[in-house]
Amino acid sequence: MAEIVKMPRLSDTMTEGVVSKWHKKEGEEIKEGDLLADIETDKATMEFESFQEGVLLYIGVKESESAPVDSILAILGNKGEDISSLLDQENTKYSNPPNELTIQEEINTRSDKQLDTNKKINTASFSNNEKRLKISPLARKIANKKGIDIKNIKGSGDHGRIIKRDLEGLGGKNTIEQIQSTTNQPLSQMRKTIASRLSESKFSAPHFYLTTKINVDSLIELRTNLIKNLDTKISFNDIIIKAVAFSLSKHPNINVSWGEESIIINKDINIGVAIAVEDGLIVPVIKNTDQHNILDISEKIKEFVDKANKKKLNLDELSGNTFTVSNLGMFGIDEFTAIINPPDACILAIGAIKQTAIVKDGELGIGNIMKVTLSSDHRIVDGAQGAQFLKTLKTMLENPLLMI
Repeated sequence: MAEIVKMPRLSDTMTEGVVSKWHKKEGEEIKEGDLLADIETDKATMEFESFQEGVLLYIGVKESESAPVDSILAILGNKGEDISSLLDQENTKYSNPPNELTIQEEINTRSDKQLDTNKKINTASFSNNEKRLKISPLARKIANKKGIDIKNIKGSGDHGRIIKRDLEGLGGKNTIEQIQSTTNQPLSQMRKTIASRLSESKFSAPHFYLTTKINVDSLIELRTNLIKNLDTKISFNDIIIKAVAFSLSKHPNINVSWGEESIIINKDINIGVAIAVEDGLIVPVIKNTDQHNILDISEKIKEFVDKANKKKLNLDELSGNTFTVSNLGMFGIDEFTAIINPPDACILAIGAIKQTAIVKDGELGIGNIMKVTLSSDHRIVDGAQGAQFLKTLKTMLENPLLMI
């Protein structure tokens, strides 16, 4: 008997999915566990395996098309089985055709007199617009030559007449052609989610920002020694994330979430790491970050980057964040403010390390300075709390051996 394979809910916030690739064709035999399709969710592209067996009788969503969660993704059954009634039954749930009879009745209730009145009003408006449009012969000639639409031009001549000077500087056809040379790129599920979630975050959570400068001379020295002794590449970001985890353990009032009627205090420290990918931004999560050493964090981030580029991150790796770190310093950005990544209350923006003139022990010298900015949800995090967190983080990064 034929069975429907529905569009799965592959993330907690997913409302629709896009089939980026089908691995099976109609008519092929499907076994339980076979890879059916790659589905792009609001967080990542994930592989979808079949939980059913049978012949693939019908593909309900073509490649690059989207469909709501629980709609028909495919139908499996016996070879040659009639699935028309099953399709009709299921499609009825997702269609709501307009009632043509009701619409016609509504039209018929309008009196002929009213329709005639509307017609007269529209005609009168058109006639008046034509009468109001005054233009000199020379201006009309210029407009016709350049292909300028004169209906929206305000004339500066007598009684609003359009004259030559009103058309100076207007591009006409050239402007129209330039506009028409643009193309529209469809939004990916990831881009749609970035737009909706960050818009919701920005306009629902009152953001405030705290920026501090950190001398990272000792951090640079530590990184050099780690690379030399561990014989592996350790990034500044790896060490910073470790310092953030340590600081969060000292300031649990930063590791919180907004719960409408309460403040959710997260016992686990799960740091999301913002990673730029082709389609936008993705934030995999290092669970229990405070329990990992710098090398573990480094290896985990490398794994995340590799999976993100291959679109292989799973739902668990993209969920559960309690704090997020976004580092644009590696792209040469001195400082920036980041939008909070829900359900976090805070996000830390990391800027580039720059050599700067500093005064240390009363003497002028050169120091390596990095700016970091904490964005916080003022509903649950106050300025003093954010400042205390940054003070601890600054101490850790200026004296990184305290973390070892």
